[in-house]
Amino acid sequence: MFESAEIGHQIDKKTFKREAPVLRAALLEAQYRLLHEAKTAVVILVNGVDGAGRGETVNVLNEWMDPRHIRTEAFGPMTEAERKHPEMWRFWNVLPPKGHIGILFGSWYTDPIVAYAHDRDGHDRFVHRLERIRQFERMLAAEGVVLVKLWFHLSKKAAKARMKELEADPKTAWRVTPQEKEDLKHYDDFIRVSDEALRKTSLGEAPWVVIEGSDAHYRYLTAGRHLLRVLEQHFEQPVDRRKPRPPLSAPLDAPLDRRSLLAAQDYTRRLSRKPYEDELETLQGRLNLLSRDPRMQDRSLVVVFEGMDAAGKGSTIRRITQALDARFYRVVPVAAPNENERAQPYLWRFWRYIPRHGRAVVFDRSWYGRVLVERVEGFCSEADWGRAYGEINEYEEELTEAGVVIVKFWLAITPEEQLRRFQERQDTPHKHYKITDEDWRNRDKWPQYEPAVGDMIDRTSTQVAPWHVVASDDKLWARIEVLRTLCERLEAALGHPAGA
Repeated sequence: MFESAEIGHQIDKKTFKREAPVLRAALLEAQYRLLHEAKTAVVILVNGVDGAGRGETVNVLNEWMDPRHIRTEAFGPMTEAERKHPEMWRFWNVLPPKGHIGILFGSWYTDPIVAYAHDRDGHDRFVHRLERIRQFERMLAAEGVVLVKLWFHLSKKAAKARMKELEADPKTAWRVTPQEKEDLKHYDDFIRVSDEALRKTSLGEAPWVVIEGSDAHYRYLTAGRHLLRVLEQHFEQPVDRRKPRPPLSAPLDAPLDRRSLLAAQDYTRRLSRKPYEDELETLQGRLNLLSRDPRMQDRSLVVVFEGMDAAGKGSTIRRITQALDARFYRVVPVAAPNENERAQPYLWRFWRYIPRHGRAVVFDRSWYGRVLVERVEGFCSEADWGRAYGEINEYEEELTEAGVVIVKFWLAITPEEQLRRFQERQDTPHKHYKITDEDWRNRDKWPQYEPAVGDMIDRTSTQVAPWHVVASDDKLWARIEVLRTLCERLEAALGHPAGA
């Protein structure tokens, strides 16, 4: 992919001085239109060969446009703190909101390429990481993010000459690091691996553009023109076509006997107070030991609670947190997204809360809102919630590969028991805050939620993150079942019970 970027492209100074101001004005106008419309974000990836002018080009783009609306982030090797999170966590945290531009200098491509070129990863691992990237970029594109991927290239001869030139000038010698000298020794391996990476990730939604970096005027104009062309093409498209639409993933066919997954649960199981209190103490102690197990320093815990209103999520979560050290867990109640969250891809707000190793997060409702409330209420299109099943499965698989133990609970309740609890809340002064007009309105949509829940569980209950459906008409029985399941899942993830 690099042949055309090794032929000595050049732009003379006179031409550059004539064209640069025109391009700069056009880019600034496009940037303000992007900001005014606030319909999409632009992410520019800047990768390539050391010495090919990546940093200088980033500086020029910030100079030509309004830097107040550009977020520029430079990524090097992962820090110790970053290694305690899933790999993509640090990139999710810097995605720009709609209307803004993000420039990522060194991106999610850098570590996979360098690790394989330096034999830290094998080819299978490399291919797996590239597939993760393809899935991630397809998801961003489907969410309306415009991806601009720039690769700045130098031939081996030009790279050596560039390094000598920088070293010879005292003003620039500091830019040649020992690591860059070492990287130059591996130039051939780096280019071979980079070629494969670019070929396998140059998607229709996000193709790579390779720019020869030996001449500054050429690379500045080429990068700027490409960015302008991408923005203009985006503006030229009708609004309803700017967001790529994958094939629809229609609801599953209703069972011929009309028997649903929720209706098939056994809601008759009960537990009396004394056995409940004994089991509660035992299981909370067991969970506490597991949370403090030294092996958890290489793991983190994410517990997801979903269920119909009044199914007992809050009281069950309290029984879990009573067993944990308050310094090492967080409960995240999830409501409708706010303005900042709506300006990002829908998974963004959940990535922010994924804990580092040794920590736990409990989600009181979660990313499954996309295939539940957003589906039922029509807050997103069928294309959006239809593709979400696959994106959620990929998300959870990525988390588990990074050492996150995901335990998902659907607390199931019958309509009759829900009505009884609603009425109790309404009749009890200190429980008034628990019942709202929205709860009653949601209850009327039970027939729409029931098949949506069935689809969700069927499509997202995987080997790495299975769903646990807990019949919770009896809260005491449900709490014990949740605690027992949580302990068992942690023990399985650690390999054997704590202390064994």
